[in-house]
Amino acid sequence: MTNQWSPEDVQPPMVAVRSAVEIALAEDLLPLGDLSAGLLAEASRGRAAFVARVPGVVAGTRCAGEACAQVDPRLEVTWLVADGGEVTSGSVIGRVEGPMRSLLTAERTALNFLCHLSGVATATRRYVETARAASPSVRIWDTRKTTPGLRSLEKAAVRAGGGANHRGSLSEGVLIKDNHLGGLSIEDAVRRALERWPGRMVEVECDRIDQVAEALNAGATLVMCDNMTPDEVRACVEYVSLHLRHETVRAVLVEVSGGVNLDNLAAYASTGADVISVGALTHSVVALDIGLDLESVTVPE
Repeated sequence: MTNQWSPEDVQPPMVAVRSAVEIALAEDLLPLGDLSAGLLAEASRGRAAFVARVPGVVAGTRCAGEACAQVDPRLEVTWLVADGGEVTSGSVIGRVEGPMRSLLTAERTALNFLCHLSGVATATRRYVETARAASPSVRIWDTRKTTPGLRSLEKAAVRAGGGANHRGSLSEGVLIKDNHLGGLSIEDAVRRALERWPGRMVEVECDRIDQVAEALNAGATLVMCDNMTPDEVRACVEYVSLHLRHETVRAVLVEVSGGVNLDNLAAYASTGADVISVGALTHSVVALDIGLDLESVTVPE
């Protein structure tokens, strides 16, 4: 699959990478440092390879490299596979070389990021390929169901897998969910959103087709079909299309959300919906099995 994103587009911002790596290393090194690595001779040097144990999609190289750099700037990391690239079992993703003590200290933190984020990218790729086989135009979105503190990293991994990002934060758009309607109607909520934040996405979570109609009439820019069956989603898509043909309004996207998995994804993709959001891309992903294999050790006499 050709990724829609450029190599730089699938990378998380460095400020987030540095912060996440710093916190992760503090977990490993406080209060006394790496006691086991201290057993090795200070002058010993080593070279090791990041090796995929199973097929998948790579993500997290920037985080793994930053882990090595923060432990010891003398560690030299070379990546052979970029984020978004596919690997098979036994593929060498990259290599790290330098002081052996530092290499071992950085190992687990580097692998934790690389394995977890590659797991996100691999899961995303499966969803993207399954959805596009049923409907080439449909897009897979992530959600805000991310690991606290790692959102920008995980959303970059979703892009590496070929998916796209929904809101990165609560300030990036207005999403009116059922709990927001405790004291408001859909019409009132959408009107207030458009008045206060003109130009922003205004999305309404809908459980029924009559709510879709109300959201469209109020001027929503996106309607979410939440926990609907494929047949219910298809009816909503047809209603939205009919509404747009008969009204002078801007385009409105239809999103599917809730209960989507690889078994029912094709059915939802074939409804004509524009996007399908999947929380499982980040909230319950299985890490990709990647190891660090030692290739050589040099101990000066």
